[in-house]
Amino acid sequence: MYPFVRLIGLYVFARRRPRLTWSETSEFSTWTRPWDCDMFGEMNNGRHLTLLDLGRFDYAIRIGMMEMLKKQGWGLVVGGGSVRYRKRLLPFDRFSIRTRLAAVDEKWFYFQQSLIRDGEACSSALMRTAVTRGSGTVPTAEVAAAMGVPNFSLPTPDWVQAWIEADAARPWPPDADLKTPTRRAASEVSGV
Repeated sequence: MYPFVRLIGLYVFARRRPRLTWSETSEFSTWTRPWDCDMFGEMNNGRHLTLLDLGRFDYAIRIGMMEMLKKQGWGLVVGGGSVRYRKRLLPFDRFSIRTRLAAVDEKWFYFQQSLIRDGEACSSALMRTAVTRGSGTVPTAEVAAAMGVPNFSLPTPDWVQAWIEADAARPWPPDADLKTPTRRAASEVSGV
């Protein structure tokens, strides 16, 4: 289930915290709830992604983007991402979620985000997001102008550019063999 209670708490408290500029890092602390964990007693990989959503919401609230989105009737969408998991988060572990804008192009905002415990990254992600209206996306220059920061630009680091290029080379739609499941003999599946 989506962590709506965390989201509401984040919304209330993020509005009371100092405003950020687009180039600053948002950070807030939380802890691992038992229901964040999987059958192995550690935070589920999907929950990491959901908590990264909250990190981007915190950033958007604190730079004033959420107010602008509400006025414009626009929304937010994730268009892709890459995640590395390195350290386990166990029940009741305290950690923080750090979010910063890593790059911007004509269509996408690229965020670098990490879950940090005791000064060490447990997971880190590069997430590609966009602002939406109707059935399409809003150009980033138009978003920046609506935020009162026209001509905003941010150079793209080499590692982000390499990810963009690698992701563009990936076939879409997915290969045909992913679209049509095939029945295999039980002996093929079990390796017998």
